[in-house]
Amino acid sequence: MSGEPLPREQATAIASAFLPPHKVLNRWDYHYIRSKLSTDPLYPGVLRALRGSTEPVMDLGCGLGLLAHALRQDGQAMPYYGVDNDADKIGRAIAAAERTGLAPTRFEVVDLAHQLPRHEGSVAILDVLQYLRAPAQQQLLEKVIAMLTPGARLVIRTGLVDGSRRGLVSRIGDRAANLIGWMQSSPRCYPDADGLRAILEGAGLQVTIEPLWGRTPFNNWLVVGQRPTTSLDAP
Repeated sequence: MSGEPLPREQATAIASAFLPPHKVLNRWDYHYIRSKLSTDPLYPGVLRALRGSTEPVMDLGCGLGLLAHALRQDGQAMPYYGVDNDADKIGRAIAAAERTGLAPTRFEVVDLAHQLPRHEGSVAILDVLQYLRAPAQQQLLEKVIAMLTPGARLVIRTGLVDGSRRGLVSRIGDRAANLIGWMQSSPRCYPDADGLRAILEGAGLQVTIEPLWGRTPFNNWLVVGQRPTTSLDAP
């Protein structure tokens, strides 16, 4: 299953948190978010992957913090910690969270190229890996895997290199996002499914990899690695 996006009314409800206080102010975030959530199956896939866990979630490269809003709308109340290197986006994320009383939620500006925050629980890495070179991808994955507590999940949405037409469209789209200033860098390296599986399973995680492109033309995949819970029946 490649997934379906959020229903339009749910997308509109989340986007409304980003409306400016006055109509004459910039409404770009509202229109962008409503369009994205109504067409991209990302968040239903991530919500499904995290459902059933109460472990805190760190969202690496959180952008505007849309995952926090989607989690609360889905009834998932685990603590949320969003980090991103874009201070402007973090400022808007904080403002929207405060406007809607979103809790327990916090945001922080962090340059992931130079540091990784301390965390224990689940980790979401959504549309981030392709902006790192292969060695940096592996180093990041090894570090966040060490953060996973029993029952926690590592949830990744990424494009994969597989020679498909969708892969070409994804590369063009990611470059365009950089050219218009939405993303601060161009894509550097798309991972492959076998390599991701080897890293995650090698660390003892239970792994699933499934398409998550929905009705979009992009080659997006949902990769989930779960740390097994400690069995009470184990000797």
